Amino acid sequence: MATRNILKDGERGLTKKSRDVTEYNKRLHQLIDDMRETLIEANGLGLAAPQVGVLRRVVLIVDSSDDGIADDPGAVNEETAFEELSDEELYEHINSKIIELINPEIITADGEQTGKEGCLSVPGVYGVVTRPNVVRVKAQDRHGKTFELETSELTARAVCHEVDHLNGVIFTSVAERILTEDELAGYDDENKSQGND
Repeated sequence: MATRNILKDGERGLTKKSRDVTEYNKRLHQLIDDMRETLIEANGLGLAAPQVGVLRRVVLIVDSSDDGIADDPGAVNEETAFEELSDEELYEHINSKIIELINPEIITADGEQTGKEGCLSVPGVYGVVTRPNVVRVKAQDRHGKTFELETSELTARAVCHEVDHLNGVIFTSVAERILTEDELAGYDDENKSQGND
């Protein structure tokens, strides 16, 4: 496994639509394994193949549904969420929470959540984005077996964000507004006091 370079906003591959995966082979498995390594190294909650320069419909999501690994879709706050874990234990924990979605298709979406969103391809920038609160996804695993998965809250937000990447859409183009540094600090304080994201 190796880490791959994450493309940044403005690079051409991020605005192109990805093609379906049709071959479930060693090359695909290497891509997925490298994406796992890259996602963990970057402390992210999701990564799409176009972000590492591969225009294929492959997405990795860290399932944050049961242990609160982050209150921010732009980064895993490992310093506060897993203070008791060693670096190796933290790596293994996050690696075990990664969901691999090949050719993902959102088949149902319910509810609504509005919250702060960031992106590994747009470092340091956050915007307010409205997403479904619950999504059901149909996808394949790395061997081509079809499955369905229902996610909610932050994990659902991450799924929608990464599927957008597969269609050449970056969150800044769907954000209601981009937060300034002052707004970002106020937004965090306000939402913590209200118990939201």
